Amino acid sequence: MTTADVAVHKPASRFAAIVRYTFQSCLPPRRWIGIIVACCGALLFGLLSQTMSYSPVHRFADMAAEGILSLVMPIAALIIGDAVLGAEIRAGTFHFTWLSPTPGWQIATGRWIGGTVVALVTIGPAVALAAVFGGVPEAIVPLAIAATCGAIAYVALFIAVACITRRTAVWSLAIVFLVERLLGGVLTAIAQISPTWMARATFAGLLDDPPDRLVQDGVPHGGDAIVRLAIITIVCLVIASWRIRHMKLSGATD
Repeated sequence: MTTADVAVHKPASRFAAIVRYTFQSCLPPRRWIGIIVACCGALLFGLLSQTMSYSPVHRFADMAAEGILSLVMPIAALIIGDAVLGAEIRAGTFHFTWLSPTPGWQIATGRWIGGTVVALVTIGPAVALAAVFGGVPEAIVPLAIAATCGAIAYVALFIAVACITRRTAVWSLAIVFLVERLLGGVLTAIAQISPTWMARATFAGLLDDPPDRLVQDGVPHGGDAIVRLAIITIVCLVIASWRIRHMKLSGATD
């Protein structure tokens, strides 16, 4: 193999190694248990929606928006996002990756891809089953699209948070429940950059007859909301990529 060939293939091999390492070392069994338990919450909310007395589609849409997209999805994504980077930084083992010649964008993107795959195979099927349990099979595709797109954006957000602070879980929960949840409903500017509210808007926009309460003025819906989630994801990955090479790492006990 020539020097030129090495120069071409080396970055690709480093990137593949980052993704492979994410699956092999960043997601121990206890993390998978946490993800599965969180996803089981979606099934529970699907069953609970059948206890309501009004239109099946509207009752499930309300439960999906308030329980699945506003609670289950962020928590499951937080477990994934913290596992692929935050936990390793706290443990002090991220030094080995950080000291390698791998560019910051490859590290951030590789970890995000690993987390995204986990979200796709766990959160996506869970919310689809929730629609079945709720007796509204026509909501399977809209909810699966909304939840997976929202989870993908959340994984990127939590990776960015992990690059900024060691207290990833604390700050991430504050962002989700104090900033997004409390302020997003009254401030359109917050809702427009919130994965939770954008996921809700995606779900509402893809439903044939969404409840009026899910349609928020000034917030993009359906496909436009998916585009906004993609923008949020890209911005978070750019921030994470920049921060990775400007981090001041310390030991696990510091």
